[in-house]
Amino acid sequence: MTDYGFDTLAIHAGQAADARTGAVSIPIFATSTYKQDGVGRLRDGYEYSRTANPTRSALEQCLAALEHGSNGLVFASGMAAEDTLLRSLTGPGDHVVIPNDTYGGTYRLFSRVHAPWGLEHTPVPIGDVAAVRAAVRPGATRMVWVETPTNPLLGIADIEALAAVAHDAGALLVVDNTFASPYLQQPIRLGADVVVHSTTKYCGGHSDVVGGALVTATSDLAEPLAYHHNAMGAVAGAFDAWLVLRGLKTLGVRMERHCDNAERIVEFLCSRPEVSQVIYPGLADDPGHALASRQMRRYGGMVSFRVRGGEQAALAVINETGLFTLAESLGGVESLIEHPGRMTHASVVGSPLEVPGDLVRLSVGIETVEDLLADLAQALDVAADVA
Repeated sequence: MTDYGFDTLAIHAGQAADARTGAVSIPIFATSTYKQDGVGRLRDGYEYSRTANPTRSALEQCLAALEHGSNGLVFASGMAAEDTLLRSLTGPGDHVVIPNDTYGGTYRLFSRVHAPWGLEHTPVPIGDVAAVRAAVRPGATRMVWVETPTNPLLGIADIEALAAVAHDAGALLVVDNTFASPYLQQPIRLGADVVVHSTTKYCGGHSDVVGGALVTATSDLAEPLAYHHNAMGAVAGAFDAWLVLRGLKTLGVRMERHCDNAERIVEFLCSRPEVSQVIYPGLADDPGHALASRQMRRYGGMVSFRVRGGEQAALAVINETGLFTLAESLGGVESLIEHPGRMTHASVVGSPLEVPGDLVRLSVGIETVEDLLADLAQALDVAADVA
């Protein structure tokens, strides 16, 4: 089905009507095991749902199609996907280059889980290709790990150039595509070897499921991942897989609305004296704007900004919003607001990855944008008094 457009693939890839009943929605196969027609005679390869489940298989096929990859694997969370990837393809003494503003949970995985095991990592400005090249250790670097846009500073990395750097060193390029989603960006087409998703976010899109995914560029690369996927067992359940599959069907139309609303909010924030900086790759003066324009369809629904008056003013904005819900996570239909320094990135406080205390991160939802603008306006009015 690779010749079809994105929205067609999102609705149909891996999702043929049920052969027995004709159901057009993939059933939720809520079963742990499967009847065999004789010892070793399996029906379509299914024997136990940790190893494979038809609902999960449909989601894996759909994600692989949307990312233009070879194979997909889905997990119980994005962190489970990342952990399985590292345990499958790296070991003690190996080295990974990571962004210097990577997601706090990913940094914790590297620094507190895998570092004691012997995996070394070097944080670098991932948008600086020369810095990444300089950080690569010949014979030791196994991966260049990229987020683009990064979380929460929305830095943009040159996927094609970094693929060349990684491959010249005999390493893999891994791209966390959570912020962009497969609709806005397809890293494998730009040279990435593995794409990572927290499917909790835009792929699911409704803040009602936790999940993760890996999509590989080749079947050979998928083999060790599939083995550890089964052996380690952090797989997505059938209902969770179904929720993400349902979310993917509307991903394209949702992302268009997320982007529309984000652009209006960015324009508004740029006009407010309480805001010292707006961070969004869609701004013409953003350092990553030209690159984002080249490798992304649009600029996304995530917006970060800094508030004059420091951390207390930033907290005042966050505490005064009504429609913007104070919550972690992102990518749902509802708008969220958070303080990265105290919430999603608390694990990097005191490290080189610490984020500014005056930073606010928005996950812009699909509500009526005038309502969102009014909510931010009254919250910024309060921040002005604090500042």
